[in-house]
Amino acid sequence: MALSIDLTRDVTVVNDLGLHARSAAKIARIAQTARSGVWVLRGAEKADATSVMDVLTLACEKGTALTVAVEDPQDAPILDELVRLVESGFGE
Repeated sequence: MALSIDLTRDVTVVNDLGLHARSAAKIARIAQTARSGVWVLRGAEKADATSVMDVLTLACEKGTALTVAVEDPQDAPILDELVRLVESGFGE
């Protein structure tokens, strides 16, 4: 599946604890409100953002570069919300 460049955003994990269970749960909670698929990509690895376990398999420490992607253009606000979440250090 090719994702449109308009539906992807690059972010960097900035919080000291990296992407852990609590932050993955925040991502999943937001992603579950989407109309269509939401993905977190780390290099060639792709995780379903609605699944805490799937996101955790990416093993992201502080400084990890990620791409967040949505499949449906109507989910652009969800994409923006996820980017803000990561850029804010998951509110921690």
